[in-house]
Amino acid sequence: MAEDKGVSTLRVAGTYIGTVVGAGFASGQEVLQFFVYFGYAGFFGLLVVTALFIILGYMVMDLGSRIHAESHLDIIRATSGRILSVFSDIIISIFLFGTLSAMFAGSGALMSQQFGLHPLIGGFLMAALTIITVLSGFNGIINSISFVVPFLLISAVGVGILSLFIEPEKTTIRSFAPNIGFLRNWLWSAILYTSYNTVISFAILGPLGARAKSRKVILRGAVLGGLGLGIGAAALFFSIRHHFVPVVSMEVPMIYIAGRVSPFVQIIYGIVLLAEIYTTAVGNLYGFSARMTVPGRSDPGFVIIISALCAFLTGLLGFSNLVRYLYPSVGYAGIIILTCLIINRNNKKHLDKW
Repeated sequence: MAEDKGVSTLRVAGTYIGTVVGAGFASGQEVLQFFVYFGYAGFFGLLVVTALFIILGYMVMDLGSRIHAESHLDIIRATSGRILSVFSDIIISIFLFGTLSAMFAGSGALMSQQFGLHPLIGGFLMAALTIITVLSGFNGIINSISFVVPFLLISAVGVGILSLFIEPEKTTIRSFAPNIGFLRNWLWSAILYTSYNTVISFAILGPLGARAKSRKVILRGAVLGGLGLGIGAAALFFSIRHHFVPVVSMEVPMIYIAGRVSPFVQIIYGIVLLAEIYTTAVGNLYGFSARMTVPGRSDPGFVIIISALCAFLTGLLGFSNLVRYLYPSVGYAGIIILTCLIINRNNKKHLDKW
């Protein structure tokens, strides 16, 4: 693993942001569901989320460094009992696979809408690119994710700010009853949002911590990563809040808002959204295939390809209400997992095997 050592602060922060930021974030759907529905009180939820991302991101990467983690299983085994480890492993693995399928399906739909490609072609192209990236190894994954992150944040923040200077369309206020599912208030929503994003990020953050130069690099990377996530989410929050009436029932609110800025910006933002789908797909495919690979008994390349193809086929079924129901469900399970992480991350009895 020596060739992977020495990941810098900026690459740690970039990979952290790119792992958490996905299609749900860039589309504006996550921010709408988890924060905007609660009015301006939702902004306080984003402040809580930013702080939690910094703290929990550091904890996971620091633990990954100490136990030389190679997958999310190493993290949960180091902090949970035997029964809870099995439960946590199943939850995380299912969600990694389900989200990977949704990324392939979402990329197909977006390429169809923006560029006129058949959805199957768009989804297959994203699957192929994801496979190639993951086959290149962990360094290739870090490079690809951290490379696109600056463009993602600049685009999200830029469109968010510009949209505030554009008057919302004079649309009649629609009668709607937001189905907030498991989300009951802004604080609980913030906790669930942080929970599912952090737990699913175990697959990348654990191995990333194992490859960081030092604990100081991990700390600085967690701080920069958490702040970057918070700033990006805040820009989307105020933008969606400003244009709330016309976008409240849209699947991809930020594409509409980008189009209000200009048709060219809408195209650019569509490309950025594809890039965010790509970073999420890469992280999820790596995490799922790393878990499914049995050292010495299965070929990692074969597992990567088969996992991606199965996710592509599953994505053809569609995943309605993913953000509204599946994500919060994993958030509830994640609270248990993260509680174990906080309590046992320094427990010598759990860590002795490493």
